[in-house]
Amino acid sequence: MVRIKVPATTANIGPGFDSLGCALSLYAVIDFEETDAGLLIDGCEPAYQNEENLMVAAYDLTMKRLNMQRKGLHIRFHSDIPISRGLGSSAALLVAGSMAANVLHGNTLDKGEILDICNQIEGHPDNVAPAIYGGLTASLVEADKPYSVRYPINEQACFCVLIPNFQTSTHEARKILPAQVDFKDAVYNVSRTAVLCRALETWDEELLTIALNDRLHQPYRSQLIHEYDKIRQICLKHGAAAFFISGSGPTCIALSKHADFSKRLAEDLKQCRHLWQAIDLKADLKGVESEEI
Repeated sequence: MVRIKVPATTANIGPGFDSLGCALSLYAVIDFEETDAGLLIDGCEPAYQNEENLMVAAYDLTMKRLNMQRKGLHIRFHSDIPISRGLGSSAALLVAGSMAANVLHGNTLDKGEILDICNQIEGHPDNVAPAIYGGLTASLVEADKPYSVRYPINEQACFCVLIPNFQTSTHEARKILPAQVDFKDAVYNVSRTAVLCRALETWDEELLTIALNDRLHQPYRSQLIHEYDKIRQICLKHGAAAFFISGSGPTCIALSKHADFSKRLAEDLKQCRHLWQAIDLKADLKGVESEEI
């Protein structure tokens, strides 16, 4: 039996659309045990206790890479990562399934191969890369092959994650984006993405405030998030260096150097129409971990 621990992730960070991601200190812990036959999944909703589960899909694809075939599998699932909130819950399942198959069968695949397997299912590496490597990553895909590099992130960086009690549709979040963008807006984002990676390493708050601005996705996706402007103003009022949408939303993140930033927001959040849960997190620097038990 193997236990896999996978961090939540935030992607599409500011101007880094479909590229920048960061692992966060919120986790899914999943046990995988091979059996003689059948599939049993404990700990998740009945609708996901079947072959269509992303953990199983990634497990099976990894077994195929290893030239092996699954017999039976018992999965025990526990996760603190909310579903469909923009914190990489799907990526966590994929990484866990692929890593489990690898560890249970000789641990012969490196993390780059795990990334490739997960990307085949996910279709983009910006969440799976930080879930695998930990920390801040920038990723791209060339000729169907994913590439990822890791950047240092300053230990002062604190991520106050604001999770609402509603979901947004990933399909709608993609649909609302423009088919074409202005050349100046593309330049705006490219320049800020390059600067942002350095600003997160040095913790230059002035640069962070400027570099986390975006013109390609947040002006559109923010329209799908109830009370977005109000939540943003609350966070900036209380000293956040920057504020951005996590993934495709609806979760938003206030970036600051205050480990208890959520306490500053508590009273103002009570005045909101929707329930917003604020959680103080740090960057996870380890990525996926495995333990044979």
